[in-house]
Amino acid sequence: MADWKLYMVLLGCKPPGRCTEQHDIFFGIGETLADLKTAMQQFWKEAPKIHIDAWREVGVVNGYRVTVEERAAEASYPNSQTLFFINLGGYRKNEFDEFHYKLLAVAATSGEAVQSAKETAFYRHTGFEGAHAHIDDKYGVDVDDIINIEEILSVQYKNRYRLRLQQQAGQPADTLHLGYLKWEKI
Repeated sequence: MADWKLYMVLLGCKPPGRCTEQHDIFFGIGETLADLKTAMQQFWKEAPKIHIDAWREVGVVNGYRVTVEERAAEASYPNSQTLFFINLGGYRKNEFDEFHYKLLAVAATSGEAVQSAKETAFYRHTGFEGAHAHIDDKYGVDVDDIINIEEILSVQYKNRYRLRLQQQAGQPADTLHLGYLKWEKI
């Protein structure tokens, strides 16, 4: 039986005509990071030369174990919780930039996920009068993005797999792999 994993990948590239490197987050399912190369290229077709700036195998979020299973098993384990991706934005005085903090949250609703985002040090300390940390206005706080991960998986993953969330305290945190990773090295 295959050991499928959910991957969260920070992709980077510098498209022609741009002054700065651009980034996007990709979520995919595979046994290894290398299994996702074709899917990452399909995800960001406009990117002339992709690299990876960070990645993680998503295994633990907020005391929940995240596993991937074949969609046929869906009826046996309904989730009462949802895995959300949240992209917070914020500012620091006298710095010409919008900083971002990307996090995952397990919650029953998007409102509960936003509440957990508001408890982060980034949200509390990245902003000032007139330039507050934010999520999206429609959630009562200003958040850049909040997304149900299962909804944004590509069709190839969505049709075949589902995420199973099981509450399990005491699990070690996921390893974050940080630093420039050339496409050829994946």
